Amino acid sequence: SNGYMERPFIRFASGSKSNSRDYLANVSSTSRLWYSKLPQFSGEDEELLAEESEVLVVGTPSADSVQRVVASLSTAMPSPMTEDTVGSYGGVTNDDTELFSHRRSRRRYGVWWFLSGGWQQYCCRCFDAISCCCWSEREYQPRLITVGRRSTAVNYPPNRIRNQKYSVISFIPVVLFHQFKFFLNLYFLIIALTQLFPVVRVGPWYTNWLPLIFVLSVTMIREAIDDYKRYRRDNLINGKTYRRLTQGGVVSVCSCDIQVSDIIYVEKNQRVPADMVLLRTTEKSGSCFIRTDQLDGETDWKLRVAVRATQELDSVSDLLTAGGGVVYAEKPHRDIYQFVGTYSRTPQDGKFDKDEAPLGLDQTLWADTVVASGTAIGVIVYTGEESRSVMNTNQPRTKVGLLDEEINFLTKILFMFLASLALVLMIMKGFVGRWYIYLIRYIVLFSSIIPISLRVNLDMGKVVYSWFISRDKEIPGTVVRSSTIPEEMGRVQYLLSDKTGTLTQNEMTFKKLHLGTVSFGADSMTEVADHLRAVFSYGDERSGGDREGSGTSKVRRNIITRTAEAVKAIALCHNVTPTYDDDDDGNGNIEDMEHPEVDQASRRRNVSYQASSPDEIALVQWSETVGLSLFARDLDTITLSLPNGNLEVYTILQIFPFTSESKRMGIIVREESTGGITFYMKGADSVMATMVSYNDWLEEETGNLAREGLRTLVFAKKSLTAAQYAEFEQRFKQACLSVSERNAKMAAVQESLERDMELLSLTGVEDRLQTDVRPTLESLRNAGVRVWMLTGDKLETAQCIAKSSRLVGRTQSIYTFRDVRNRSEAHAELNNAHRKQDAALIVKGDALDVCLRFYRDEFLDLACGSPAVIVCRCSPTQKALIVRLLKEYSSKRICAVGDGGNDVSMIQEAHCGIGILGKEGMQASLASDFSITQFRNIGRLFLCHGRNSYKRSAALSQFVIHRGLIISTMQAIFSALFFFSSTALYQGLLLVGYATVFTMFPVFSLVLDQDVTPQVAMTFPELYKDLTKGRV
Repeated sequence: SNGYMERPFIRFASGSKSNSRDYLANVSSTSRLWYSKLPQFSGEDEELLAEESEVLVVGTPSADSVQRVVASLSTAMPSPMTEDTVGSYGGVTNDDTELFSHRRSRRRYGVWWFLSGGWQQYCCRCFDAISCCCWSEREYQPRLITVGRRSTAVNYPPNRIRNQKYSVISFIPVVLFHQFKFFLNLYFLIIALTQLFPVVRVGPWYTNWLPLIFVLSVTMIREAIDDYKRYRRDNLINGKTYRRLTQGGVVSVCSCDIQVSDIIYVEKNQRVPADMVLLRTTEKSGSCFIRTDQLDGETDWKLRVAVRATQELDSVSDLLTAGGGVVYAEKPHRDIYQFVGTYSRTPQDGKFDKDEAPLGLDQTLWADTVVASGTAIGVIVYTGEESRSVMNTNQPRTKVGLLDEEINFLTKILFMFLASLALVLMIMKGFVGRWYIYLIRYIVLFSSIIPISLRVNLDMGKVVYSWFISRDKEIPGTVVRSSTIPEEMGRVQYLLSDKTGTLTQNEMTFKKLHLGTVSFGADSMTEVADHLRAVFSYGDERSGGDREGSGTSKVRRNIITRTAEAVKAIALCHNVTPTYDDDDDGNGNIEDMEHPEVDQASRRRNVSYQASSPDEIALVQWSETVGLSLFARDLDTITLSLPNGNLEVYTILQIFPFTSESKRMGIIVREESTGGITFYMKGADSVMATMVSYNDWLEEETGNLAREGLRTLVFAKKSLTAAQYAEFEQRFKQACLSVSERNAKMAAVQESLERDMELLSLTGVEDRLQTDVRPTLESLRNAGVRVWMLTGDKLETAQCIAKSSRLVGRTQSIYTFRDVRNRSEAHAELNNAHRKQDAALIVKGDALDVCLRFYRDEFLDLACGSPAVIVCRCSPTQKALIVRLLKEYSSKRICAVGDGGNDVSMIQEAHCGIGILGKEGMQASLASDFSITQFRNIGRLFLCHGRNSYKRSAALSQFVIHRGLIISTMQAIFSALFFFSSTALYQGLLLVGYATVFTMFPVFSLVLDQDVTPQVAMTFPELYKDLTKGRV
């Protein structure tokens, strides 16, 4: 390996082979092919890692993946291997695995490593080894679940949410461990233990024991109170009741008592308590929408479809009759975008159906998602720690502030000074007799140099800071859930924020409609309504307009007709379904179509919309305001309510859903009154520009709307004859039935229609920002805090919000990191990105994984040098990984803020976690260190409370240390003058009182100190920048 690694890259378990290529190409089934899943690699990657004489394949070694690895090595493996060729076909770099870094780090271990903190790592490793021996890791297995029948043979984990750090048994040992891992407390424990022996005792035992017991008691009481609050908050969620279907009828059950195989009802706007398979819905079509923003951060509503066999049953009780059914579910894993299972119905004779219904992602409801329409009925398949949301969430940990770490390091320096002073006096006294006893007595006498009261004073100060924060009227509703790290907010240098619900309100508003020659804004929407009324007032004009384009040459139409066609495209090209409060099936009252004179005003007042995207809802709501409203929709038809009061029915022939790859959505409809067939399409301008006929305004106007922070969509249409559609339908069905390369063939057939389309309009939709987001981000930027945005939303959406919120300046350039799939592409793209100066960086989650695998340090260097970073399509696990890597690489204070369940891992991983109590639930708020109600409150938390807390604690610690030095100096002079006597100058309670009660008022004056008013601190955020240097 040319010195690149310590071992040869490839060896084989079945024995050495002279020709590695021939052996790999003809590897037999008897050869051992070991595999391992390393935590820093994704399960889809097939990479090779050499260790001893085994071949390790990272990821699940399916037959196809093994063949691809063997084939690639047999054709591309160079000889001899060099550093440049290791990663070209899936090699491993020094940063890719913990294996080689561990070998290198062993060389640096020594006495100094052990004394400077290595003993803590050594103890943790021993504890982990003992834990592995006593408690084996749970191995997940696939399962067969009988619907409605709880299993007694298999013990599944309880469905309980737990954000607590301790249990009744682990509370005392864990708290003591975290306290005595600090050198300060460990030192005083040793000093107190020495006073149990009369030979080295220099005063009453309580002189050392009472302060130590008091410090530990205060800490344990505070931790107990904080953890009890978490326990009560968890009980609020675990105690929520749901309806469960049993043989005896429908009963109520708490969320924590739900078990695998239970049939649970989930009402509209109710949280899904556990991972479940959707069996039935109250909508006739068997579909429902769910909100997943707490799970993956995406604002789009997701469509879920019930199992057809169970949806077609006569009643819900039939789910339990005739033996019910059996659900096969794969073993639990953390991938929220994948599920494999089957459903089999059991007839009366007890035999399973031959035809099993496949189950996929469309039939699942993951825990912490919210049902957005109707009532969903499903069977529980995963609970508790096996659910997707929990598997993507890190366990809570005890956070330690940087100030505490610095004080801990300072006490080590003071201890060295103390030991040196004791050694000097011992040298001057002479090493005679039992000199080591005198040395210990000297160390005990000078122990005031390291004041134990420092911990007491700091802890009391933290309580006061937390009280100030919770009582601040400028930030009402703020809750301090962790009172140990208020100073952390005074030294934050990176703020990692979620987008949906954190920077934005997740409320879309239609702003502009552009037709090329005319633009309609908020103040001219009445003109659009007038144009629609003029067109739809006469049936002949409307029919003629709809038929135009099927065989006749195009003519230039007037503004009125073009406006009407643009609005009709907006009202038809979507996946929106209207629901009414008095109609559970969501399809409207179709009987009203036969009576156009019926009064629909009352129904329109009760309508609500379901969609896979908030953009689509905003577009449909706007079309309703101008007179063309969506009246009803099912799987086959769309019904529009016209401005003249009539209803128009359109048959849905084909739907081409939006995907992140295609960036467009299309629909083919047939108007029942005329028989005309039209293909409507909408999508991103980058895709649609090549599909529409030539124009000279689309690119320019799209840029103008994007600079205004609006999310843009391009609408186009194409009229089809019956013969054209019949030909297309035949070819499309053949592509759908294809076994190999089905998606590619379907896309090719679809693209045959997407040519020379007629450009209709350009729309602009605004995602409303939270109040005062822009000035808050500007203040944080002036204070030296760099803001990163991590979101699960699409790239275009993230870019629009970054511009509208001023996270990226108007004149600032943006570099979009393109998709990369291997090491060479990542290397080239990193080189391109480094050439951009002062440019904000936008990267997708998939590209981020590739870069972190091969060029972790290079990518982090690029990101840390960028003024702003936006990561889109980011999973909850990736958010936590980014925080962890940024902490390790930059050694700066990291703060994470979010409002959804998908942000919990990020919040818990950061040095300081802030949860926003908003529309996405309470999970982020409950798991955070500080809970706020609006993003703008962060400015006051950082610039005022964080700054004051840090400055006060820094001054307090300096005062207490200097106070201890005064006592120790007087003791040293006394001992030197009186023949190096090891006798205490101050006895008993006098010394304890001086360190606590007698100097209490100066201490609390520092806790209440304030150098500038909050108004000045908010006006001049540059005052905050000096604190990040750690010099006060």
